[in-house]
Amino acid sequence: MELASALGDWSLAVGLLQLYRGGLYGEGEGQTWDKEFQCKGNESLLLDYDTSDRKNNTCLPGNAVGLTCSEPDDVRLVGGGSRCAGGVEQYDQGEWRTVGTVDWNKEAVAAVVCRQLGCGSTVSVLPGYTTRGFIVDCSGSESSLRECGTSYSINYIGIGFTVICSDLLVQPDIFLTDSMGGVSRGHQGPEVFRGYNFTITCSTQPQYPGGSFLLTFTGSNRTQTQPAVNHSAAFLFPAADDSHQGNYSCVYDNNVFSHNFSSESELLTLTITGN
Repeated sequence: MELASALGDWSLAVGLLQLYRGGLYGEGEGQTWDKEFQCKGNESLLLDYDTSDRKNNTCLPGNAVGLTCSEPDDVRLVGGGSRCAGGVEQYDQGEWRTVGTVDWNKEAVAAVVCRQLGCGSTVSVLPGYTTRGFIVDCSGSESSLRECGTSYSINYIGIGFTVICSDLLVQPDIFLTDSMGGVSRGHQGPEVFRGYNFTITCSTQPQYPGGSFLLTFTGSNRTQTQPAVNHSAAFLFPAADDSHQGNYSCVYDNNVFSHNFSSESELLTLTITGN
C-alpha cells in the first residue's frame, strides 16, 4: 500500500533515514490512501497518526512517497561515562552480549564500532578480560559490526575490550543572560544595548568532572578561559560596546582516560544596539 503525498507533516520521516517524493521506487501499484496524515513525529505506528478525510482524492499514483528506513544501532559502549567510550556490547539473540575478538584484531573492531556509533575515530583500545562464545573478526573498513565475521565456538577464546572514540564529549551549550534588562531577541540572535553588562555562560552535561571552558570570539584572537565549576562557566562583560559584536563559541576541554578531548558549541551571534 502506497503513502500518498497528502502527508500533512514531513515529521513522518522521523526515525527514517531518507524520504523521497516521486518515482524513485516506481509509481506504485497498490491502493493509495486518500487521507491526510497529520503527524507529530512521536507516534510509534502509522495508524496512531491523526487523519482528516478529503472530499476529493488528489493523491495520484505519481505522487507516492518512497521511504528508505534506517536500522537501529545494535552496538553500544557501556561503563565509560559516554556513549562514545566503554566496553563493547552487541545486541544478539534477544540480549546484549559482550563482544570479544582476538588480540591482534581489536584495533580493527574498535574502528568499526566508533564509525557505526558516529563517534569519530578510535583514540584508544584497552584490553579487558577473556571471553568465550561471541567473537567478531573485522577488517576495519566495515560500516557496522553486522558486516564483520562472527564466531560462537565455545573453544574460541577472545578478548573483551574498552573502546575510546574521539567524539567522547557531548557538544556544550552557550547562552547569554543579563541582570539589567539590556538584552533583547533579534532576528540574528541576542542583542545587547551599549553600556549594559551581559554574561555569556558555557555549560555541558555532567559526563566527567573537571575540565575548562574556552570562550572564543570569531574573527579575533581574543579568548578567555575559566575552569568548569559544576560543569559550567560564566564570562562577564561589564559594558557592551561595538568591539563585542560578533560570533562567540564555547570550547570544552577535558583530560579523560589520559587523553585530551575537546568539543565546541554552536555559534552565538551577538549584536550591539542603541546609541
